[in-house]
Amino acid sequence: MNVLAIGASRNIGYYSSLRLLAAECTVTFMLRSPSVFDSDEAIQSHIKSGKAHLSKGDALVQSDMKRAWDEASTHGNVDLLLFTVGATQASFNLFKGFVISPANLVTQALLNILCTMPTQDSPPKSIIISSAGFNHSSYAALPLLMKPLYAYLLKGPLKDKMGAERAIAHCTGWNWDTEHDGEPSDEIMGQGWTERKGLPAKGTLKNVLVIRPVMLTDGECKAEKKENTAGYRVKAGDIAGGWTVSRKDVAHFVANAALNRWDEFSDKCISIAY
Repeated sequence: MNVLAIGASRNIGYYSSLRLLAAECTVTFMLRSPSVFDSDEAIQSHIKSGKAHLSKGDALVQSDMKRAWDEASTHGNVDLLLFTVGATQASFNLFKGFVISPANLVTQALLNILCTMPTQDSPPKSIIISSAGFNHSSYAALPLLMKPLYAYLLKGPLKDKMGAERAIAHCTGWNWDTEHDGEPSDEIMGQGWTERKGLPAKGTLKNVLVIRPVMLTDGECKAEKKENTAGYRVKAGDIAGGWTVSRKDVAHFVANAALNRWDEFSDKCISIAY
């Protein structure tokens, strides 16, 4: 499997990529700073074996994104897009909660990716990491004590996740509940975003899996310690009563879904929690 990984210098994307590389996949990492892996022995060993490749670029720059697709395509058709972009730094504002810059980081990076996706005989699978709590139904499923955190502290980043899911819903033709969730603002989407050159026409994008984790932790991978269960719960749509899940367990699910269970999870939104 030939993989293009965006946002995989750390966390879910990084752990997922290591699992894919261990399964003999080829992974091209798009990185703003390829030097981030200079002292990473695991990645360096895969670079030496010819399985891992580094592409310098910024997903917020459309020409950089086009180059990353081209570089990944030198290893054959891209079989999987792994998109795990998220804010690594956020400032705190007393009135706005956590603030990321730009406010539409995830949405605009994803739109650039979709607008530069190459035409192939077999379109790539796409795995997109989103978040629980970004819309009406997902917020309602959160534990009561977590709702203030999502409604206040995380409202800025969640608006960005909402924008990314709105772009996916448009391109896939999935239902979008405008009555309850509204439409993301032009600040998030950009004016006339549905008319952007190269954006897949409404309802034409297939083979997409959106994953909505609850609150992420840096804990161990529980799935590796369970003999008869996955160690985490997954459910199509929203998952009730989920408090946390570790990044390593989300990565376990990403790799398993991509390699072994794609027919089960393709073209779905899946929530994941303990």
